[in-house]
Amino acid sequence: MGREEELRQVGELLAEARLVTLLGPGGAGKTRLAVEAAARDRGPVCFVDLAPLGAGAEVPNALLGALGLRESPVRPEAPGGPPDPVGRLVTALTGRRMLLVLDNCEHVVEDAARIAHRLLTACPDLRVLATSREALGVTGESVRPVPPLPVPSAELPAGRALRYPAVRLFADRAAAVRPGFAVDDGTLPAVLRICAALDGLPLAIELAAARLRSLPLDEVAARLDDRFRLLSHGSRTAAPRHQTLRAVVGWSWDLLGEEERRLARRVTVFAGGFSPAAAARVCGLPEPDADELLIGLADKSLLQPEPAPAGVRYRMLDTVRAFCAERLEEAGEHDRVRRAHAEYFLELALTADPHLRGPRQLEWLERLAAEHGNLHAALRHCVHADPPLALRLVAALSWYWWLRGRVEGAALAAELLRVIGREPPDGLEEEFVACVANAVTGGAELTGGGARPLMEAASAALRRLDRELRYPATLVLWGLTTGPMDDDPVADRRLIGSTPWTTALLHMSEAFIQQFRSRPSAAEAECEAALAGFRAVGDRWGIANTLDQLAQLTAERGDRDRARRLLDEALTMLEPLGAMEDTADLLCSRGLVSLQDGDLAAARADFAAAVGLARRAGAPDKIATGYGRLGDVARLRGDLAEARRRYEAAMHGFGSERFLARAARAAAHVGLGWVAAGEGDLDAARRLHRRGLEMSFDHPVLLHRAEAVVGLAGVALREGDAERAAFLLGAATALRGGQPHGSPDAARVTAQVRTLLGDAAFASAHGRGAALDPEEVRAAAHARAGDGS
Repeated sequence: MGREEELRQVGELLAEARLVTLLGPGGAGKTRLAVEAAARDRGPVCFVDLAPLGAGAEVPNALLGALGLRESPVRPEAPGGPPDPVGRLVTALTGRRMLLVLDNCEHVVEDAARIAHRLLTACPDLRVLATSREALGVTGESVRPVPPLPVPSAELPAGRALRYPAVRLFADRAAAVRPGFAVDDGTLPAVLRICAALDGLPLAIELAAARLRSLPLDEVAARLDDRFRLLSHGSRTAAPRHQTLRAVVGWSWDLLGEEERRLARRVTVFAGGFSPAAAARVCGLPEPDADELLIGLADKSLLQPEPAPAGVRYRMLDTVRAFCAERLEEAGEHDRVRRAHAEYFLELALTADPHLRGPRQLEWLERLAAEHGNLHAALRHCVHADPPLALRLVAALSWYWWLRGRVEGAALAAELLRVIGREPPDGLEEEFVACVANAVTGGAELTGGGARPLMEAASAALRRLDRELRYPATLVLWGLTTGPMDDDPVADRRLIGSTPWTTALLHMSEAFIQQFRSRPSAAEAECEAALAGFRAVGDRWGIANTLDQLAQLTAERGDRDRARRLLDEALTMLEPLGAMEDTADLLCSRGLVSLQDGDLAAARADFAAAVGLARRAGAPDKIATGYGRLGDVARLRGDLAEARRRYEAAMHGFGSERFLARAARAAAHVGLGWVAAGEGDLDAARRLHRRGLEMSFDHPVLLHRAEAVVGLAGVALREGDAERAAFLLGAATALRGGQPHGSPDAARVTAQVRTLLGDAAFASAHGRGAALDPEEVRAAAHARAGDGS
């Protein structure tokens, strides 16, 4: 059966079943078959390689990373952290038509099966194509054994035999090492014997063809036959593929020189490929010598060269790696080379860290992304072998993880905390704080009392520090983990230092504090200073964060044209980072500007796009925010039934305990209050607005505080108490630092109340409300009509 027929059969299975597992030993042939079959489907395809994973617990985060899901650096996190990773996957994939390819499931089959079952149950438009050595065992699974590459019969002429993939593969690889080689009537019998003896296994065929560099074709065929006879008396319980490939790789190993063997066994510590420079350092060889040896190993098909921006990278096939790794253990070199590998990639992460906050940010993000497998392999090894080194790796990688939305580190950070406990090693207090931050914000499962004891231990460790932080982003991560603070989150200037980046960060933090304290003018000035600082150092993350906050402040004081320009620039800044959650935030901010301008169509388009991005990112709080804003659009258009559906979805449909989720629920209460008032139920409207106001005092959600009080003013107006309505409008202004509220609701209520009272009476009542402090506003909002208004 040819490739086209195989693809056709896989395509038919995918049309009939939502879960298809290609069953058989791993290898390039099966993976290529899966990808090619997937590519023929009309829907989008997401490919997830599970081979690099060390444990099944890492599967959900590997899927999140492959889907491009990330935590948002623009908004602070709540202490409870985000929902579980599988929940985020369900949120991201619900309603999306997609084919998910899970490659190499065998070593994490139980976890892969559970996740596949949950996703398929919750996401009716999703299909899964898995490759594994054993079936997943999920209800509805369609299993297709993947046979070896077909080998033609001896009667076929060379022209027809070359149509078979096994013969074509051998011919291509043989010609690459012996120019001029061709499969013809004279060479075909030996080629067929080789392909048949190797059971049509692609890796074995490639390795055998590579031997033509130094051996005649007939001798290759003879020696392969001898090798298989030698192994035919081995364990009958071993997989035939394992026996065959061990024979082929073992024979290839025997043909290597001692220096080649030394390098071949040592490079098995790499994961996801490696550069010649990395191989030289980790394997303890001069770089020129390593280059020549790597080229030799690639010529013998023990390594696969791959083009890279900096030259070439090499990758070792998994079966070859397994064989050579056994030789590393036999040589007694495993621990030493593993440590050299970890130290090399720690050095790389430390070198990259300052560049992630400067003009070469994108370049260094790509360099770290290229070494992602090695960085995580080093960390995975050190978690138990060398916990202090693992802590240093976590700290050095934390900002990379944050900027790229890499959540895979959360599970490893949690595992490391289980090893370390609640007391950081001496001198590694900062690294311990970073480890706790990653574990908590990444939603990892934490034992021994959960997140709270670890967060308390990390806070204590941070307070004990009396030196400048080695990683200035640690305090950012900690603030995003613990949520908004009443005081300056970087008040201890000794910790943060005085670099241009940290100076800009201090201005950004002070802007948040001033906004929380209802001082918009001071907050705007701090934003301008932060923006200038981040522009000077070239940090896209800082620029986008500051532009978002500055745009909101600018819009609230009425300059919506500038606010829109600022948000457009922020979107441009974020695009190279691929930050879907942050982009959703910015689209919501831009939609709000359009809403304030009365352009409901533009607002709806941005809010809907934000919901779509948030769904792809698996961020339920951002979906809830977008749904609430879509409720505002529907309500202002007069569709109260649609508005109610949107608000109730925002309030109940997306479970999360993050800070922004609580803010979205507070806003939904206010929106439902307006709906209730529009339907004539003023008692319900009052209760809902007051509830939204109280929720806003749990955290400093200033906009929602003011919106709730404007809603109460609207209730007072409907009850015929225009003076109380004017008083409450003034109170809403007090919550905004003296600035009038820019929402369409506030503008409408203000115009109606001013008409009823006249300018003088309106100004008097409004002024009494505007003189209140936040707690007095809170009390006034709960007072009965006539009490103090």
